[in-house]
Amino acid sequence: MTKSRTIRHGSRLLALSTASLGLVAAMAIPAAAADEPTRDQLKADCASGEGKCSFNEPTLGKAYLGDFRQVSNSLYNCSTSDATQSMGWADTVGSTDSAGVSVTAGGNIAGLIDLSVTATYSHTWTSSHTENSSLNMTVKPGEVGWISRAQVMQAVSGTWQTHYDSPKWGHYFWFVPDTVTGPADNGTDGQSNAVTVKTRKMTTAEQTSCSSEAKKGQAFVVKR
Repeated sequence: MTKSRTIRHGSRLLALSTASLGLVAAMAIPAAAADEPTRDQLKADCASGEGKCSFNEPTLGKAYLGDFRQVSNSLYNCSTSDATQSMGWADTVGSTDSAGVSVTAGGNIAGLIDLSVTATYSHTWTSSHTENSSLNMTVKPGEVGWISRAQVMQAVSGTWQTHYDSPKWGHYFWFVPDTVTGPADNGTDGQSNAVTVKTRKMTTAEQTSCSSEAKKGQAFVVKR
């Protein structure tokens, strides 16, 4: 009788131990990729406010002059003499994250980055810069001219921390590294914004179009 009770008691201990080991194993198994949020999902929750987010440990990269891009209409010269004209230009430069997604000015994402950079470096960070002016340009016969501008740019790297009131994807906290590149103040790290007039020879088709009555011997503007 004693032996029978011992066997039954031993069986219960074995069953309990097996169940406990199963629980530990389940807790140790990492979440499958499908159960984890994407970068876009986490940042969308930051933007909407569903996640309480912060941009931690921002690090500013060295400022550099960005690429030149056309910021005015084009002046075509179909005449036989130089064409000089005052041309207005306008340029808006925004910010993009490490995935190439635009960071909207005035949104939660831009505000959180600005808050973090201001606290760390004691100066503001802007996600967008707009500038406009005018410039006299001279275009030679048979050429096309336009105004190009390059903006001083700077990257800021950090880590997004997202905190949820209730677990989401199995956790209260998620972290995702990110780098956002945007416009910097003129003169940052000795770099200066640049505005210049660019010209090129007309293509064969453009030269042919100059022979039309409307364009012959004229300089005219084509909107960009």
